[in-house]
Amino acid sequence: MVNSTFKALLVMGTGTVMEERMTKDVEDFTIDGSTDWHGRPAVRARSGTWVSGSLILVNQGLATLAFFGVAVNLVLFLTRVMGQDNANAANNVSKWTGTVYMCSLVGAFLSDSYWGRYRTCAIFQAILVLGLGLLSLTSYKFLLSPSGCGDEKLSCGSHSSLHEALFYLSVYLVALGYGGYQPNIATFGADQFDEGDPKEGRSKIAFFSYFYLALNLGSLFSNTVLGYYENEALWTLGFWASAGSATLALILFLCGTTRYRYFKPGGNPFPRFCQVFVAATRKWKVNVGSDEDKLFEVEEYSRGGRKILHTEGFRFLDKAAFKTPEDHLSEKEENNFNPWHLCTVTQVEEVKCILRLLPIWLCTIIYSVVFTQMASIFVEQGAAMDTRISSSFKIPPASMSCFDILSVAAFIFIYRRVLNPLVARRNKNKGLTELQRMGIGLIIAMMAMVSAGVVEHFRLKNATDEESSSLSIFWQTPQYVLIGASEVFMYVGQLEFFNGQAPDGLKSFGSALCMTSMSLGNYVSSLIVAIVMKISQRGESLGWIPSNLNKGHLDRFYYLLAALTAIDFAAYIACAKWYRPVIFEERSEEDITPELRV
Repeated sequence: MVNSTFKALLVMGTGTVMEERMTKDVEDFTIDGSTDWHGRPAVRARSGTWVSGSLILVNQGLATLAFFGVAVNLVLFLTRVMGQDNANAANNVSKWTGTVYMCSLVGAFLSDSYWGRYRTCAIFQAILVLGLGLLSLTSYKFLLSPSGCGDEKLSCGSHSSLHEALFYLSVYLVALGYGGYQPNIATFGADQFDEGDPKEGRSKIAFFSYFYLALNLGSLFSNTVLGYYENEALWTLGFWASAGSATLALILFLCGTTRYRYFKPGGNPFPRFCQVFVAATRKWKVNVGSDEDKLFEVEEYSRGGRKILHTEGFRFLDKAAFKTPEDHLSEKEENNFNPWHLCTVTQVEEVKCILRLLPIWLCTIIYSVVFTQMASIFVEQGAAMDTRISSSFKIPPASMSCFDILSVAAFIFIYRRVLNPLVARRNKNKGLTELQRMGIGLIIAMMAMVSAGVVEHFRLKNATDEESSSLSIFWQTPQYVLIGASEVFMYVGQLEFFNGQAPDGLKSFGSALCMTSMSLGNYVSSLIVAIVMKISQRGESLGWIPSNLNKGHLDRFYYLLAALTAIDFAAYIACAKWYRPVIFEERSEEDITPELRV
């Protein structure tokens, strides 16, 4: 009797221990579907979090330092070394920068569809290193002739077509490498935090702010130290420093391979999108009504991401998920349906999600037109001002962007520690939404253009036709500070918004949308400059942005951008009110098993 009782207690105790171990095993795994390097379910304690996130932040800082070592003074390199005038150089910088961000779509597509974010980041970083190495060699061997050319006084000689081709090949390799890498590293960093866990979910939101801060701190060295040496015609030194930084960034990135969390790519999204439109068109006569029970959904979404709940709007697309008698689906056949005839609710909602994001995305392009002036027109304006700090030292015009970077750092702190908690206390623990922050960014950008126009007005008053203005370059400080403040609200808000609202299989595409708005902003800026110059060059007028800014009206150009931003803000308000957020199905720990996540 005693023995049987003891055995029963032992079995009960063993069962309790096994139960506790099973519970602990479930809790140790992430619940967002991430895996480790070997493709096994990611263990929370041995992967991701701030250990991996910090490594990615350092990688981002070094890669950005490398990129901006070229970007920040490219407009001066084109004028002093390649012999281009101000308008052409500004346009070429805008086109090049636009290409950088357009390449983000290429990187996002390869990442989401085939390669995954880790492999895509590694490959494009290698291309960045190759481009910077080739640029350094080309400049040293062919472009900087005679020796010491490329400063304010001594321009370089003419270059052969081959040398120019090598230069453009190298800088566009830099554009391809950095463009393809940038949207994926942001998303890959966010992947290291499981948003299903409350603590990690908060860290994931904070990561985007620190990511943008790392981006700006990385460019601080480029804008100050490298900017100074390049302004003094030590171009090769600056380019080699950029190449070394990119190489170190790649090595550090690879060091974290076994610690990262990974998500499997979801396959080419274009067929999935086409299937929704084809299936909806086939059933264009079907009346869906308001009965959501007739809309088709599978138990487990085949792409591995979260299912998306049905939302109102775009009712025509709901026809693609409407089950008709012709579909002939039994319960056993639900996973063998023809997606060209019948789509899941999640598949339909993916398309709806992208369609809803597009108007918001379009409204961010004008902001990028404003932002891109820092790398071109702001620098040219600064070069036409008094850059002397002392009798023996002049501040490089491009280095004024350090005020933008310091502003970004300051306003990230102000937003996270002061403004957002204050709003949350007054709004039932709800801080500013991403859409609200983006709207604030547009308002501050408009103020920046007005400030730049006022500074230019007074600069012209203190200038002669042939000599630079006696107005100090530090009068540019307010416009740089305002641009930095607007970035914290607009670009950080964009990163969070597009990453959070994009379907799970298109997260890199969400980040690429942010960069592509920058891309189109640069192209639109180039178009606006071309139109302005064509209209303003009448009679004896040299236009608003001539080679000699003292003979132009750059202030009018700034006021034009302020007016365009105001119009864009009105359109943005309408689009933000129309927008409806995506609703993901919540997962719980009980719903996740290792088998489902491998």
